[in-house]
Amino acid sequence: MTKQIKDYPITDIGQLTGKVLLFGGVYSNLQALEKMQEIAEQEGIPAQNIICMGDIAGYCANPEAAQQLVRRWGVHCIAGNVEIQIRDGLEDCGCDFTTDSRCDLFAKKWYPYAQQKTSQETVAWLQEMPEFIRFDYYGRSCVVVHGSYFHTSEFVFKSTPWAAKDRNFSATQSEVIFAGHCGLPFHDSKDNKYWLNPGVIGMPANDGTTRVWYMLLEPGEENLQFQHRSFEYDHEEAFARMLETELPIDYAKTLTSGLWDNNDILPEEETAAQGKALDFESVFVPRN
Repeated sequence: MTKQIKDYPITDIGQLTGKVLLFGGVYSNLQALEKMQEIAEQEGIPAQNIICMGDIAGYCANPEAAQQLVRRWGVHCIAGNVEIQIRDGLEDCGCDFTTDSRCDLFAKKWYPYAQQKTSQETVAWLQEMPEFIRFDYYGRSCVVVHGSYFHTSEFVFKSTPWAAKDRNFSATQSEVIFAGHCGLPFHDSKDNKYWLNPGVIGMPANDGTTRVWYMLLEPGEENLQFQHRSFEYDHEEAFARMLETELPIDYAKTLTSGLWDNNDILPEEETAAQGKALDFESVFVPRN
């Protein structure tokens, strides 16, 4: 039975103005995270206007360093499934992979590595992390979730029927939902509601390029602008660091090929798009 909203507290961070940057899925990729911080500084975006959408630890070589960097940076951050599993001392990543799939088998290697490398100091920080954030952006009520409001590890894609997305808006009483977890950037809208996925910075978006993705919000005189943005970083260094560990070589190769080792989690539409370079136009939303 679906729980009511009172069972899922949402941390309200108030009103945000100016540029806002959202990113997620660091996946222990320290090199990508350092580049993300550099971009934020170049854009002049302060920590209070930056939101990390969870899964800081993951597939790559530097889980503790990545988590410590986010903590020192002081940005807002919600707990993804990896944060929840590590903070609770659980034995699997909680990614909701199909049992014995390639993703599931690989998780049995990278998750114990991430868990073992995470310090007790960091675990204490994870235990304070909210699972949902709410903020107001120029009259728009916005909520940040990891997978969905009802299930942290729910895979929601562009092709996911709108009805599955729509119930999140009703439950959270929001107009804009920022969600991650699935690893692919996209946006979807209906009836003046917007589902926005910034993508992830720790792994490429399965489009045959080494770019990684985030989202930038900017106000205009008559509208709000949501931009999917990508960047290149030192993926060769991230690749080399993975080779020094016992982490899955297939995930290391993804950093340099831009292609996922498998499409276990992907619906048919997203599977068919593998290897096709992503290209987004800005999304303009009328102000309320």
